[in-house]
Amino acid sequence: MTEYGRSPGSEPWHPGDPLYGDQGWEGQQQYPHPQQPSQYGHGGQGYEDPYGQAGHGAQGGQGYEGDPYQQQHAQQYEQQPQGYVDPQYQQQAQAHQYQQSYEQQQYGTGYQGGYDTPGHLGQQYDGNWETGQAAMAYGTPPADPYGGQNPDLYGTPEAYPPPQPPGHRQNPPEPVIDWAPEEERHPEPEPEQEEEKHPFFTGEDDPDDDYDDPAPGRGSRGGDRERRNKAKKRNGKNGVACLVVALVLAGGVGGVGYFGYQFWQGQFGEAPDYAGSGSGDVQVEIPRGALGYDIGNILKKAGVVKSVDAFVAAQSKNPKGRTIQAGVYTLKKEMSAESAVSLMLDPVSQANFVIPEGKRNTWVYDTLDKRLDLKPGTTKEIARAKADSLGLPDWAKNHTDVKDPLEGFLFPASYPVAKNSKPEDALRKMVSRANQEYAKLDLEAKAQELGVKGPWELVTVASLVQAEGKTHDDFRKMSEVVYNRLKPDNRETYQLLQFDSTLNYLKGQSEIKISEKETRTNTDPYNTYKHKGLPPGPIGNPGNEALAAMLSPTSDGWIYFVATDGMNKTEFAKTHADFLKLKDKFNASTNQ
Repeated sequence: MTEYGRSPGSEPWHPGDPLYGDQGWEGQQQYPHPQQPSQYGHGGQGYEDPYGQAGHGAQGGQGYEGDPYQQQHAQQYEQQPQGYVDPQYQQQAQAHQYQQSYEQQQYGTGYQGGYDTPGHLGQQYDGNWETGQAAMAYGTPPADPYGGQNPDLYGTPEAYPPPQPPGHRQNPPEPVIDWAPEEERHPEPEPEQEEEKHPFFTGEDDPDDDYDDPAPGRGSRGGDRERRNKAKKRNGKNGVACLVVALVLAGGVGGVGYFGYQFWQGQFGEAPDYAGSGSGDVQVEIPRGALGYDIGNILKKAGVVKSVDAFVAAQSKNPKGRTIQAGVYTLKKEMSAESAVSLMLDPVSQANFVIPEGKRNTWVYDTLDKRLDLKPGTTKEIARAKADSLGLPDWAKNHTDVKDPLEGFLFPASYPVAKNSKPEDALRKMVSRANQEYAKLDLEAKAQELGVKGPWELVTVASLVQAEGKTHDDFRKMSEVVYNRLKPDNRETYQLLQFDSTLNYLKGQSEIKISEKETRTNTDPYNTYKHKGLPPGPIGNPGNEALAAMLSPTSDGWIYFVATDGMNKTEFAKTHADFLKLKDKFNASTNQ
């Protein structure tokens, strides 16, 4: 190789070279395009230079002896018409002239690559043309260094096919490279996707199964035995595969059938339901806020209805079905959903535990014992033992001389208490309800306005109003009597309440007449005839109306009251003289 990568031998430019036809060796030669009429072999006929330059070679039909291509392609050149110019090579020539002009301006004269001739511009050197890559790209093999002739690839009709319209053009075929390396001439075929060869899929024998079997000798019966064993194994495997597939299909069909049945039942089938009005008694407790499906679930668990959907459907059909309230209901077992809804709307079935207004805690304890089938006194003992853990507010704790710490906190209302419930659960519900009601009244702020010592004394006042008032119309007057007697400047009773209700609470009774001897001799703090001010705590459970009257007393100056008209009416007085008149009226009505 020389300094520029060329071999020592001469190598003429190929007609496919973009620089072909320009200044040749020593700037004097130009070679016609293979498809152009040659002025070397046509007896002086003019050759049109595709690059727009006149030729400098021999004239008068004598070919140029140094052109290795001229002799080989003379006949081919003669077939072309005179003056023919290939548009493709004309565009390449124009591009080359533009590049040559640019290089002359950019670099001037001197060596630019290729064969440099003094006084002429050098050609741009491109190593690809000398390493054979350009020849491969154009489909022309390099010159034989040993002087042999290569086949002319331009002499075939396929070298220059006629032009095709744009819609019919096809990519040219890839050139056949005979001189390429072995691996390029014979590329390795792409590996085909390997087929599944596992015996389970192909049905062939698993080689692992026969690994330990000895190879039978020629002519022995071992070959037959081996073939029979393999056939048995193959049949066994096929049977197992079929069994697996059958089980999968059966499971799929069964699952689809089951879920299809469930869907059909849920969409179109009637919900399971009992028939008739049922038998036996069962109590169910419906909590507050329970809706149709919640109630249906409770009834189903208790054995009242057969399905939740049946109950919801019956409740929707009944015009009053949506009015079922929270509470305890006594129902029958295995009732039709329609019968269950009708019975729950009947007040007879409602078995809620109701605490009337003004009832004392002793009444609540005794009633709960009977309701829950407990030994008498059981609920009372639990209430005193667990009073601090049932939810009392802080201001209701740690009061001295109190007979019952829960008095005044078993709020009068209706409670769901089933027969299988616990007493402490029922008491906790009652205390919680009292806390809710008292929180609405803002008792701490009201106590300062009314001149008492906190919420505890306000609840005590409300219990007195509830106990002494006979009708709801006189609750506010009764509230004013209490506050007027508690005033320090009271010169009528001197802060003595003198209520029979407090002494009756102490004795656990509800007597109309209290002897004067007992009022003077009993020293218990609940005896308001002897002790000034309020009793140690509430004497009953006031309702909402008594609480409202306690917070909003009248301001008429009432300080006395007497029950008249057979204890069905309460009359009020502002002076002691008027009080004596009412007392005589009371005595006259009770002696008859």
